This record gives sequence, C-alpha cells and structure tokens, in this order.
Amino acid sequence: MAAYDLEEQEQIAELKAFWTRYGNLILVAISAALLAVAAWRFWGWYQGSQSAQAAAMYTELQRAASASDAKKVRELSGTLLESHANSLYAALGALISAKAHFDSGDLKTARVQLQWVVDKARDPEVQALGRLRLAAVLLDEKAYDEALKVLAAKPPASFEALFEDARGDVLYAQGKRAEARAAYQAALSKLGAADTAARELIQLKLDGVGGN
Repeated sequence: MAAYDLEEQEQIAELKAFWTRYGNLILVAISAALLAVAAWRFWGWYQGSQSAQAAAMYTELQRAASASDAKKVRELSGTLLESHANSLYAALGALISAKAHFDSGDLKTARVQLQWVVDKARDPEVQALGRLRLAAVLLDEKAYDEALKVLAAKPPASFEALFEDARGDVLYAQGKRAEARAAYQAALSKLGAADTAARELIQLKLDGVGGN
C-alpha cells in the first residue's frame, strides 16, 4: 500500500511539473478554441439578424413602390445599399428603386441604381437582370453605344436569348437592320420550345426588320 502511495505521489508530482511547464499554453489554446466557437456562433446570429433586417426593409420598400411613394423608396433603397450591401435584398431593392424612378421619369437615378446592381450584385442572374434593365434605360435615352457595351458581357445561359433580343432592339434603333436581324435570329435560336410568348414577340420584331 505504501508503495502504491509513493507511486501515486510521484504521478502527482509529475502532473504538477507538467502543468507548471505547459499550463499557460493549454489555457491559451482552450481559450482560443472557446473564443473561436463563440465568434462563429455570434457571426451566425449576426448574419441571421442582418438578413432579417434586410428582408424587413425590402418588404417595406416593395410597399412604398406599390404606393408610388418616391421619397420613401429613395430612403429605403439608400439604407439597404449602405447597410446591407452584400445581401441579395440590396440588389433586389435597387432593381425596384430603379423601376420606380424610371416610371416617374427620373432616368438619372434609375441609371445609378441599375449601375450599382451591375457593379455590386453577387448573384449572376440578378446582375444580368440589372444589365438588361440598364440597357433598356440607355436605349430610352438614345445612348446606343453605351447600351451595347452593357450587353457585351456574357450572361448566364438562361439570359442569353434576352441579351440577344435586347441587342436587336438597340441595333434596330440605330438603323442597323441587318445586325438587328442577326441578333433576333440568335435570340430565337437560344429560346426553349416552351418559351412561346417570348418566341412570338421576337418573331414579330424579326418580321418587322424583314427577317424570314
């Protein structure tokens, strides 16, 4: 029994020596791990909180746009872009804001909002939608070369037909009928069989420029 007590005492002494030598390092490592877990949980909560705030603001922006409240639309979209720039809601809010300003005749603000979507949106399809709408605004302003530059970027596959169609509209407005015809033909070739409404509309345009 005494031998066992002696062995136990030696183990305790070794443990104390080990803790004296490495205790601080162990505590630092444990603290760092706990901080990392806490930081991760906080980031998840923060992201969720920010997303909820952006979603609520986006919903309010939709209501303001439906009510044609231009002032509130401007304020809410500005806050979304400043406070939640990395969220999808910011880009969608900018699209809504751009449409509201376009409808009210404020093409300058509409362009600014759409340019933000083109430059900042992280979702490729939202960005492509921004390009299409920006090109439409530029077409309305007769800024044809700028519109073609906006449409020169390669879009996601689901937007290729729409980009060709938009290019056709710009080229036709420039009086470039042969190029417009080629763009409309390209748009038709990229449409799926189920896109009957879009196909009929583009075919009408093609017929208008003398296509077959």
